[in-house]
Amino acid sequence: MNWFANLFSSRSKHSLPKKNISVPAASINNQFTCSEPVSSEYKKLSLSALKKLAPLRDMDDAYVEQLAHATLNYAQGSVIFRLGQKTNSVFYLLKGNIELQPDSDKRYTLSAESSLANLPLNSGKVCGATAFAQTDIAILAISGEFICRWSGKSLQQPISVELIDIDLPKQIAGNRFFTSFSEAYRENRLSLPSLPNVALKLKEAIEKDLGINEAVKIISVDVAIVAKLIQLANSPLYSPVSPITNCHAAVTRLGLDQTRKLVMGISLKQLFQCQNQQLMEKMQTLWKNSLYVSSLSFVLAQENGSVNPEDALLAGLVSDIGTIPVLHFAEQNPDEYANIDVLESAIPFLSPSVGSLVLHTLGFTPELTGIPKCAEDWFYESGSDKLNLADIVILAKLHSYFGTHRAKEIPYINSIPAYAKLKNSKLTPDFSLDVLHKAKHRIHAAMNFLS
Repeated sequence: MNWFANLFSSRSKHSLPKKNISVPAASINNQFTCSEPVSSEYKKLSLSALKKLAPLRDMDDAYVEQLAHATLNYAQGSVIFRLGQKTNSVFYLLKGNIELQPDSDKRYTLSAESSLANLPLNSGKVCGATAFAQTDIAILAISGEFICRWSGKSLQQPISVELIDIDLPKQIAGNRFFTSFSEAYRENRLSLPSLPNVALKLKEAIEKDLGINEAVKIISVDVAIVAKLIQLANSPLYSPVSPITNCHAAVTRLGLDQTRKLVMGISLKQLFQCQNQQLMEKMQTLWKNSLYVSSLSFVLAQENGSVNPEDALLAGLVSDIGTIPVLHFAEQNPDEYANIDVLESAIPFLSPSVGSLVLHTLGFTPELTGIPKCAEDWFYESGSDKLNLADIVILAKLHSYFGTHRAKEIPYINSIPAYAKLKNSKLTPDFSLDVLHKAKHRIHAAMNFLS
């Protein structure tokens, strides 16, 4: 059933190309019946108006200017789009108020005056809610091709780790500390962390296919890691039938590849260290947050089945690893930053690129190396309808901000591309929140294991 009609059947002098634009329209299928717009405007919006919208505001001006778009006007009471509808357009609220209903029990209202109106109403492929016009409204429909352009990624595309200039917001771009950091980054002079000895040796042994006995010999040198692996093998995370009492049995139960990833995760804690007390507090907070994201990633991967849970656990753990060199640089150059608040304000801009560089240097896979760059790219689109590792971490990251001061800055979860890929087309926020609530014991077990 075609649920969308192309309104670009004609073009005025000011209209844009009609390619790749679709908007909601009436359908004979009642499940997906939508209201027709009262009117449609094909006039080109100003660049300044488009650049207020995420993620367009971070894209090249020339590209944004040529994007096909239309303004659709709806009367109060209209149904703009419905939960589960497919589309190749991304919608934004320009005027009025709408009510978004992700499921039968949950509704929320969005006003065009709110800062959240600068975020998309849908993922660009599937509508994660039904939208009702509470007042007369105007909706901007933009060709969804820009979401893939924004991400610049696909399942086959390699991850770039080239040293390039880090884009900083105008308010901090001239700061001496960030100028010095950017120079050190470009000139490859940053102090990057290295893997602990046991993790490094185990990685090399498994790559040489030396087997379980050799792996156990390497791991047995570190009593703490042995204890953690035995604890994990007996934890609710793996629903053991019989208890494990030694390292060999733990590695056998977990498997060599999973053991390598888990040992890597355990060992990463040693990287989150600083001598400066104030910066060490930031490191401890970073580690705690990374533990939570990692545990959420593990459980979401288990529930959805398309991603290896141990891969997800490790990916969540390294999603913010780029912050470590930033804090180390601050420790080594205490006279170059004014205060900790200024430092924190730029970490989101520095950490993603540096994180990918760190993971590349440590020898992680290209898929894991790309995680820091897309972990908070809410509009990341892999190009596949199947949930992948980056999607899992994005969902976990978004969940980790619920109930915090960051909650006001993030998009509605049902509007991001990763959410539309959840198993069994579960598009409502209550689905994943319920899953995580029921899995509290597994999240707790994962955090205890890594901490």
